[in-house]
Amino acid sequence: MGSVAARFGAGLILMHNRSQPSQVEVQSKLGGRYIGVEYQNLIRDVQDELMQSVSLAHAAGVADEKIILDPGIGFGKTVEQNLELIDRLDEICKLGYPVLLGPSRKGFIGYTLNLPPDQRMEGTAAAVAIGIDRGADIVRVHDVPEIVQVARMTDAIVRCRRE
Repeated sequence: MGSVAARFGAGLILMHNRSQPSQVEVQSKLGGRYIGVEYQNLIRDVQDELMQSVSLAHAAGVADEKIILDPGIGFGKTVEQNLELIDRLDEICKLGYPVLLGPSRKGFIGYTLNLPPDQRMEGTAAAVAIGIDRGADIVRVHDVPEIVQVARMTDAIVRCRRE
């Protein structure tokens, strides 16, 4: 994939993912969630593994300015690990690449709020707002018109505080 992106000058999103089907537990109303996923140090492990992906992209000829990092919310992380990763997203941002956050309707929101996917917009909005506050550059969501307002308002508050 990296060589194709490099050949065409395309952007490349590098997502962290330790998903193992054997670590998924499913509840009918809430969907799947990861259990028993071990990290030595969640943030450092995600940083290190993302930078390994950056090295592979560089080796394939992808330029730095074409790389976006995605910490992989919902992929191979427990509910608690997803919450911590969003809260500490600024530490992923310190790697020096734009960061994409994709929390929309994810299982960690459902399990935290005890809600099915179609009722997770407010939880998504909270995750997006905190993510932007912690430095996310791009968000991936399902409920675009509503979350655009959340993103714009959060961005205005964050910019005001930083000026």
